[in-house]
Amino acid sequence: MTMHYRETSPPHLHAQARPLATPLSTSAAASTAPLYRSFGKRALDLILCILGAPFALLLVGVLALLVARDGGKPFYSQLRVGQHGRTYRMWKLRSMVPDADQKLEAHLAQNPAARAEWDKDQKLKSDPRVTPLGAFLRRASIDELPQLWNVFKGDMSLVGPRPMMVDQQLLYPGRDYYDLRPGITGSWQVSHRNESSFAERAVFDTEYNRKVSFGEDLRILTATVRVVLKATGY
Repeated sequence: MTMHYRETSPPHLHAQARPLATPLSTSAAASTAPLYRSFGKRALDLILCILGAPFALLLVGVLALLVARDGGKPFYSQLRVGQHGRTYRMWKLRSMVPDADQKLEAHLAQNPAARAEWDKDQKLKSDPRVTPLGAFLRRASIDELPQLWNVFKGDMSLVGPRPMMVDQQLLYPGRDYYDLRPGITGSWQVSHRNESSFAERAVFDTEYNRKVSFGEDLRILTATVRVVLKATGY
């Protein structure tokens, strides 16, 4: 098994995709809590990352050993779109088989219903690429823990829009995503995310961009704990 470094999904995975919604209006005015936006949010990210580092490093180390038992490297990285459209390399614990792209291509080619689901949501409820351990990591949302390094570096925030793949920009309506650092968690992640389409993510991003504040981030972080304990992700 080898570590994946594919920067985007194969272009033909989106060949049948169409714009998923009418583009939203111009980016929401970043008028709420300007001091928090400029300084407080980044300070909160750094403080919580430093405080949580000992526990996170221990947990990631244990989980990495478990993932490595499947063979190969325990970590996965991929280019994602960051604030102002800059790309960065995002890290996760590996939850998929090594030949994930090929397996997805074959699955979509043989299953029209899965093809339609992928075009609409950019994810699958029954994903043939995901390993048994990976399914648990995803349900508990702990495959995202290595992204604390991205937060520490400033690529991401603890709270923000769901990180978007480079080639998904063609399918994304709206502009608010680009005002913000992508988040490990966010409004979409703590909502009924399993029932939300890819286009609906833009609505969550617009709403969050209008509400950014210490109180809103604290609410989302608290809700994230409940989501992790319920293990309802995929």
